Amino acid sequence: MPRRPRRVIAGPLRVGGRRWGRRTLVAVALVAVTAAGITIGTLLGARGTGDVGPFQVSFQLAPATDGGTEIAIPPLGSLFLDSHDGPMKLTVRLDSLDQRRTEALLDDPAGLARAGDAAPGDLRDALVRLGLRTLGVSVLASMLLAGLAFRSVRRVAWSGGLALLVTGGTLGTAALTVRPQALAEPRYEGLLVNAPALIGDAQRIADDYTRYAEQLQRLVGNVGKLYTTVSTLPIYEAAPDTTRILHVSDLHLNPAAWPVIRTVVEQYDINLVIDTGDITDWGSEPETSYVSMIGQLNVPYVYIRGNHDSPRTAAAVASQPNAVVLNDSATTIAGVTIAGIGDPRFTPDKQETGSGPWEPTTTVEGTGEQLARTIRALPGPVDIALVHDPASASGLAGAVPLVLAGHTHQRTVTMLPQTGVVGTRLAVQGSTGGAGLRGLEGDEPMPLAMSVLYLGANRQLQAYDDIRVGGTGMTQVSLNRKVVDDNPPTEVAAPSASPTDR
Repeated sequence: MPRRPRRVIAGPLRVGGRRWGRRTLVAVALVAVTAAGITIGTLLGARGTGDVGPFQVSFQLAPATDGGTEIAIPPLGSLFLDSHDGPMKLTVRLDSLDQRRTEALLDDPAGLARAGDAAPGDLRDALVRLGLRTLGVSVLASMLLAGLAFRSVRRVAWSGGLALLVTGGTLGTAALTVRPQALAEPRYEGLLVNAPALIGDAQRIADDYTRYAEQLQRLVGNVGKLYTTVSTLPIYEAAPDTTRILHVSDLHLNPAAWPVIRTVVEQYDINLVIDTGDITDWGSEPETSYVSMIGQLNVPYVYIRGNHDSPRTAAAVASQPNAVVLNDSATTIAGVTIAGIGDPRFTPDKQETGSGPWEPTTTVEGTGEQLARTIRALPGPVDIALVHDPASASGLAGAVPLVLAGHTHQRTVTMLPQTGVVGTRLAVQGSTGGAGLRGLEGDEPMPLAMSVLYLGANRQLQAYDDIRVGGTGMTQVSLNRKVVDDNPPTEVAAPSASPTDR
């Protein structure tokens, strides 16, 4: 008889093995999808902005095994705090100041005090919102990916729960390990590293800078108020064909100078900006990022190198789309012909002698004489000559009607001894950067200084406004208008205008 075939019946072990293998693969896939969702959620949701006092601050969370906080203060560098353990690093960047809120604070005498008291709460609230947004976006992204991958409500729920657990645990770990005492032990990188060698203790300078920025930048709105007030002064009324030039000098890396410059450019309808040097302090490679703000002014920017600026600095300025660097050369912008020459020295060590590859090939006085020869060789007249040190100006007497300079950090306007038919006025600018970080060294930091020059249709100076913005502890912007009388060439003082101290 033929043998009957045997039936093979799958046992419980085999079926169970297949089931657990499938579940393992599903679990691995679920974890992978959740991890991808958390990554996407962190990239999209773990960044934001918030208002801390009068400032707009950006925040960002990123995975990091060591944790910690980086506080970026462009262009000075960063402070690193061992504020918490991983696995999240917090980056805080001081971006800008909200002008509308600043003006509202200025109108309320008690507003500034309240803003200072509320700043810690503002920071805490901003971080809480950032954490909740990161958590929500991570969970949502994980659930969306799980829905696309599995098309199962149960697995979508598992993915969301797992994302909530991982992201919440990560944020909770960081929050539970916060060390407030880390604020007293920062580590510096960037230009802040040089602060002790320049002006003393870096901790004190960082504290002073914060105070300085908070009080100084809120004065930007006052410049606009000044313009409204001064526009009613009857002594000088600019004609439609008037060329307005903003003269700045010696910014010395002070980032607080740029908001004021930008506001003046916009409020005064400036045609071009002239910078007579020392835009940096050491002429180093990290400092070149500071000049990138030039491109945001949207008006031509004419620059000559100061004794604190290196050839690298000049090249960085020249790379800006609206900048012109003069060095024993001339340019014509807005109908005004300008000639300029850089300082022959490079003295980042605060000495008055050159060194290394920047050994001067001529004296300071000889620089002015060299520029005068260049001007006389040009086919047409030059309206303005630029030198950094006013000691160079004597050689330009009679060659041009107006010489602009800086270097001394003191505003003066004088007439050079007349050597020809043309009288030459020398206008030395104060420090538009308040002498930079060194301006914080004394009890009364130097004010920011700049001037608006009004040139008539004949390209001759008709009037100028001297603007001064107070330093730390001084909430005042002052403006003094002077009108130039061609015969004799003297200045007539107009009423000065300044908002009430706040």
